[in-house]
Amino acid sequence: MHTRKPIATVSVVLNLIFIYLSTQFTTSQNLKGFIVENAIIPIEKIMDGGPPKDGIPAIDLPKFLDATKSKLKNKSKVLGLFHNGIAKAYPIFILNYHEIVNDFFGKDPVAITYCPLCGSGVSFEAKIKGSSTTFGVSGLLYNSDVLLYDRQTESLWSQLMSQCISGPLVGETLQMINTENTTWEKWKEKHPNTLVLSQDTGFQRDYDKNPYPDYEHSTSIYFPVNKRDALFHPKEKVIGVQVDGKFKVYPFSELKKSKGKIVTDVFQGETLKIIYDIRSESAEILDDSDNPVLAITNFWFAWYAFHPETEVYKRSVKKK
Repeated sequence: MHTRKPIATVSVVLNLIFIYLSTQFTTSQNLKGFIVENAIIPIEKIMDGGPPKDGIPAIDLPKFLDATKSKLKNKSKVLGLFHNGIAKAYPIFILNYHEIVNDFFGKDPVAITYCPLCGSGVSFEAKIKGSSTTFGVSGLLYNSDVLLYDRQTESLWSQLMSQCISGPLVGETLQMINTENTTWEKWKEKHPNTLVLSQDTGFQRDYDKNPYPDYEHSTSIYFPVNKRDALFHPKEKVIGVQVDGKFKVYPFSELKKSKGKIVTDVFQGETLKIIYDIRSESAEILDDSDNPVLAITNFWFAWYAFHPETEVYKRSVKKK
């Protein structure tokens, strides 16, 4: 079993120093066999995450349970997708060990991806130039975020860039599918007929044990990133959007100040409704017609690392 397990504090520091120094001398010849000579990101910024290629195994034959048969706890965090009239939930405690689920919604191939280091859940149409594909976990990272690889060409893809960063398909992009990062209870309320990913994954894992204990609350991150900003706690949860090539992020700590009221914001001429649910500690964004807007929930440090030019929502407090 391969996970990026945290260890004792001193050991973590020493290990990270070793990883950092070793990656400074990374060449195209030791990146787990992947082609990176044509990378659109600096090769020296591609980090070895520890596990080998496919050491964190994607789930290729997912099994599902009806909501009524699931014993999932209401407070369990899930990634929820409603696509082609089909609702499915993917428990994050399973995704912590696998990071990718190659699935189908009807006839449409979909890749559900989750990076525990960035807290980011993003789903994509698993089609490139009209052809279906599946993805695996490369064992490499960029800005502490998982790099996927497609199994047809073994090109590397950045989850949070939604883009191929090296290999035969460099520069190609993936189409995101709206993905909610919420609780099982909240998802069931919205989609009572949902299916939920079974723990019968074909792999022997102790899904009751978190391989990243206390990581979400720690100020430390395991791998270097290009840019950092101390405006919020590094693991502050945020939800971010892109409109006309511009980025804006809505920190949960600011959304909480709305006390359950819908936040209406105008960004790049678009009216956005940001709904923060206190009970599930989750957020979603709708347009002015109440249609879901593509958005990503992740940690502040991860969003800022990829989008240092981002605008940041701050709740204005009216003086009495």
